[in-house]
Amino acid sequence: MTDSPGPLQRLVGSEAGADHVPAEVNTEKVSIARIYDFALGGKDNFAVDRAAAAAMTEVVPEAMLLAKANRHFLRQAVRYLVGEAGIRQIVDIGSGLPTAGNVHEIAQEVAPETRVVYVDNDPIVLAHGRALLASNDRTAFLKADLREPEAIFGHPDTERLIDQSEPFAVLLGGILMHLEDEEDPEGVAAGIRDRLPSGGFLLVSNTCDNGEPRAMELSQVFADSGMGTRCFRTWDEQIRYFDGLELVDPGLVPHNEWRVGPDMPEPNSPAHAMHIGGVGRKP
Repeated sequence: MTDSPGPLQRLVGSEAGADHVPAEVNTEKVSIARIYDFALGGKDNFAVDRAAAAAMTEVVPEAMLLAKANRHFLRQAVRYLVGEAGIRQIVDIGSGLPTAGNVHEIAQEVAPETRVVYVDNDPIVLAHGRALLASNDRTAFLKADLREPEAIFGHPDTERLIDQSEPFAVLLGGILMHLEDEEDPEGVAAGIRDRLPSGGFLLVSNTCDNGEPRAMELSQVFADSGMGTRCFRTWDEQIRYFDGLELVDPGLVPHNEWRVGPDMPEPNSPAHAMHIGGVGRKP
């Protein structure tokens, strides 16, 4: 028996990120972006975020693995979109805090001319994103809300970088899951699909109710932390986000089944079934 700290103590023991907090950031309220940052090993998170992460890992020890696997899926999908599908324009909505292997870095490594617009409504994400992209004239970072698409697609920076008459991709990585039923996530997805021209792509990933009791326990932790009460929708509910689109093989699947690369963390973990993603093309 040892005196080492438990998970919660280890997670909340320091105040990482406190030296560069925009005035409008509420450090007492959980931030989805900051929890995700913590899961990926970042430092722009606070005690409240780490406490929520600890609660998740108490229920599902592999909870942080899901965030890492989602990031792997996003990177693999971007490589597909730019490298195989020939996409040169990307709008990443709900982008989260910058981390290693950002969308523009992956895309521009394949095709340097690729243009990326990041969108988030978290002020700390905006501050860090704009600092990161200050010297990159093929990227922009907007403060806007998923539920107000006109503010995104009608923004001057979007219109400057994205020719919306030509094929482009929209990434909705881990964002629709945080909308309540009354916020109509299917309608939100449909509104974005309608803006895609022929040959455009939509990426969606979310946690999934796969029938495992632990998924429902984790869903309750999400709800208790203020991240949404419907984060774990079923596969049947989520496939509707792709209505009218042609799903790219292998379809809407767990992240460890979608064109897996060598850096997929713990590829054989059964926990991967609790997070799914897919990419659809507009005919």
